[in-house]
Amino acid sequence: MQVVTSKDGTTIAYDKQGEGPAVILVAGALCTRLGWSGPHLSNLLAPHFTVYNYDRRGRGDSGDTKPYAIAREVEDIEALIDEAGGSAYLYGHSSGAALVLEAAIHLGQKIKKLVLYDAPYHKEAADQQEFKDYIKQLTHALAANSRGDAVAAFMQYVGMPNQQIAAMRQSPA
Repeated sequence: MQVVTSKDGTTIAYDKQGEGPAVILVAGALCTRLGWSGPHLSNLLAPHFTVYNYDRRGRGDSGDTKPYAIAREVEDIEALIDEAGGSAYLYGHSSGAALVLEAAIHLGQKIKKLVLYDAPYHKEAADQQEFKDYIKQLTHALAANSRGDAVAAFMQYVGMPNQQIAAMRQSPA
C-alpha cells in the first residue's frame, strides 16, 4: 500500500501494479480497494498498464476530511493522476462511474479515456422519482447521524432484498 495526499490534506491509500500507461480504478460507493473486483482487474491489466486501485476517501485505509463534497473526490483522482505522471485512463464502477464522469468534466486533458461500468443514471420518470425519494430518506438518516439507516437506504435503493439488509445489520462490517 502507498499513499498520496489530496489537495485538502486527506491521505488516499492505493495499490500500484504493472507497467505501462496509467489506469486508475474508481470503485463504487461501499467498496474498498480490496473489497471489490479491483484487485482481479488489476491483475488482468497489469501486463499492459500501470494500475492504481485506491480507497476512496472515508473508506479502507484512506483518510476523510469533512464536509463531504464530490469536488474533493475529484481532487483525490487528480492527486492520483499527478502521482501517475500527469495523465491517466479512468475506469469507474457504479457510483465510481459517475465520479469518473465528474472528473472528466473538471480535469479535461489529464484524462485520456474513460470506461464506465454500471453507471447509476436513468431517464425514466419513475426511476427519477425513486431517486428523489431515496435522497430524502438518505438526508433524513444522515441528519439523524444514523449511518446504518443511510447504508440500508442505499442498499434498498440499489435492489438488495430486505432480508439481506437485515443480515448486513448483524454483520461486523
